[in-house]
Amino acid sequence: MSADKDLNHNNKNQSLLAWITVIIAGLGYFVDVVDIWLFSNFRVVSLRELGLSDKEITNTGAFLINCQQSGLLIGGILWGIMGDKRGRASVMFGSITLYSLGNILNAFVQTVPQYATLRFLTGLGLAGEIGAGITLICEILPKHQRGIGTTIMTALGVTGAIAAALMGKYLDWRTAFFVGGVMGLALLVLRILTHDSGMFERMKSEHGIKRGSLKLLFSSKDRILRFLSCIAIGTPVFFCFGIFGAFSPEIARALGHGETISVPETLLVISIGMTLGDVLAGSLSQFFKRRKLPLILFISLNALSCLAIILGFWHTPLGYLYLSGAMGLFSGYWACFITTSAEQFGTNLRATVTTMIPNLVRAMAIPLTTLFVLLKDSYSMTTTLSVLFGVTFGMAFLGLYYLKETFHRDLDFYER
Repeated sequence: MSADKDLNHNNKNQSLLAWITVIIAGLGYFVDVVDIWLFSNFRVVSLRELGLSDKEITNTGAFLINCQQSGLLIGGILWGIMGDKRGRASVMFGSITLYSLGNILNAFVQTVPQYATLRFLTGLGLAGEIGAGITLICEILPKHQRGIGTTIMTALGVTGAIAAALMGKYLDWRTAFFVGGVMGLALLVLRILTHDSGMFERMKSEHGIKRGSLKLLFSSKDRILRFLSCIAIGTPVFFCFGIFGAFSPEIARALGHGETISVPETLLVISIGMTLGDVLAGSLSQFFKRRKLPLILFISLNALSCLAIILGFWHTPLGYLYLSGAMGLFSGYWACFITTSAEQFGTNLRATVTTMIPNLVRAMAIPLTTLFVLLKDSYSMTTTLSVLFGVTFGMAFLGLYYLKETFHRDLDFYER
């Protein structure tokens, strides 16, 4: 009887520690998202203060976004491999330290080259946060609860975009960058409570298991297609944030509705919508015990919301914001998408792909913003957005077609 009580007590302690880890990972992702979207909110005002003209602000802003996304791209690979080789918890420590220091230094930039360097380094640090957190949650929670855990983490994280938008409205840009960095450093104290999963510890004790191997990832056609499909289904989220949100003043002006729309306002309503959408999509996934059903539903409705903006089904700046809110709501399949990505691969590649995939999705901002800048100078805004829409959602639906349902999958397996 005493042994049973001890076992139950240990199980309760492990369960409590697991949910504490979920909250800590969610807070880390919150700071991550704050830092990612601070630049988009302060793009215009910060570059104007550095002496750039209105025309230079658009092109230089796109360049700086690409610097940040390049850091995310490279960091996604490095942190992902490290997560499978050294552990998920160590990545969560290292990434938050780097991007917090990068943001603090960002508050003191005086030139565009300094800005570009620090956006790259900050992106490099930001890349490790979400993949390590999602991987750890998926491995420490039972399969019927991991969708709840990832939804809580992602919903907490996405509210960081709301915080970034509010900071964009009420704080000076240098102060906001400094505050974002300090928040990250403060979170390091809580990270002491996080530990690697039993799955990872068992894998470390086995011999002959390749961990974090890009060669292993790309040695199988099926693994390559799973990997690319996951990236494809996530891309519409950053199409909405990175184009319709970050360039909302230019889009509204080109479509004939003046200059009354601001980036912080647009990103605020998109972020509120996405937070609600993540909770809704995660709840639907748990209710129907399916991952693909909410993904198909939300991506389809997201496409309709984007089309409504492109085709001009809005006649005032307020109408643009309403449609942006709807677009944000149906972009809220982020938790389902990342959970699905983690469930697609074995323990020896899970951190690698779960870190690389969302960062490659974020890095899709590079071709999307580059194409946006190139096309808008030669074609109408409607044509420009239509081309980007076709590419983005065409990829997403192809990815959905290929991916398998993974809700009930046991994750304690290896890629051979």
